[in-house]
Amino acid sequence: MFSPQHSSASETSSKASFSAAVLDSMGTIQLTKTFTVVEAVAFKRSCQEAFLKHPGLEEVVLNFADTMFIDSSGLGALVICHRICESKGAKLRLINVPSQVMMALSLTELDKVFHIERALASSSAERPNHLKAALENLPETHPSVRSKTKRLIDIVGALVGLGLTTVVYGVVAIAVKLEDGGPIFFSQTRCSWLGQPFTIWKFRSMVIDAEARKQEVANKIEGAFFKNDNDPRITRVGRFLRRTSLDEFPQFWNVLKGDMSLVGTRPPTLDELAQYKVSEWQRLNVKPGMTGEWQVNGRSSITSFEQVVQLDLQYQRKWSLAYDMQLILKTVGVLFTKKSGAV
Repeated sequence: MFSPQHSSASETSSKASFSAAVLDSMGTIQLTKTFTVVEAVAFKRSCQEAFLKHPGLEEVVLNFADTMFIDSSGLGALVICHRICESKGAKLRLINVPSQVMMALSLTELDKVFHIERALASSSAERPNHLKAALENLPETHPSVRSKTKRLIDIVGALVGLGLTTVVYGVVAIAVKLEDGGPIFFSQTRCSWLGQPFTIWKFRSMVIDAEARKQEVANKIEGAFFKNDNDPRITRVGRFLRRTSLDEFPQFWNVLKGDMSLVGTRPPTLDELAQYKVSEWQRLNVKPGMTGEWQVNGRSSITSFEQVVQLDLQYQRKWSLAYDMQLILKTVGVLFTKKSGAV
């Protein structure tokens, strides 16, 4: 048997423990009823300790028989545990996975990554009503995700925004083409609620080979976040587009589709997500937004990813429809100050 100690100060303190046993070269960990940030941090430590105490482990089995709820932090802990197992040459297997957990894994496409054995009670009964089961078993990580009024505001705002985008498209397209003849739009895989991958769209503001040249640019932020105010890859037209935030207008399409919200957190790249600590996955408990706490509260002065996370968690604590409207109005104000412009 083994159980985690207190987690480091950089994550969150935890006193959760897990029932675990090792037989020959296989270790089994019994997951808790809820799998949120406290349990997730402790679980990561359990995985690390398992290999420290039993370096000959060839397989780790996670038993979800008692688990009823999982959020972004829980998913993050599973991803990190998977990396630990891979680095040790061990196999990771999830057994007795209930519908609630399975839905979260499916939404984030992690069902394609893990070896999963579903709970017997759910495997046969839910197949005929898969769509109904999907709607009923969506994880309730934050009330903003299920708010119909917030979604309605997003749809209306996205339609208005797309109307504005069509107005400026002609001028922006000509300017971008005249700059270097490259594509008008830039697309990139980002992570939405719970870490779901989606394609984000922007008017291109960087040179054509910007992604390949990323390693040439110094990161001015500490942690899993990339930012450089003087990025040499930004074109002349791109600097204007970023200063006025016109480059972000195509994201109204992402809002209309439901990948994003008007207000939320900044959507991370896959590379950034791969660097997350367990506790930092909490920021994915809400949908990413075109604007949010970071955009209106001094993003130009932020020097560490930890500050970004704290602002995201502050948004989750303070969230309400009225607060969303307040942040939208603040964003409009920021656009007319020297602090505007994306990075």
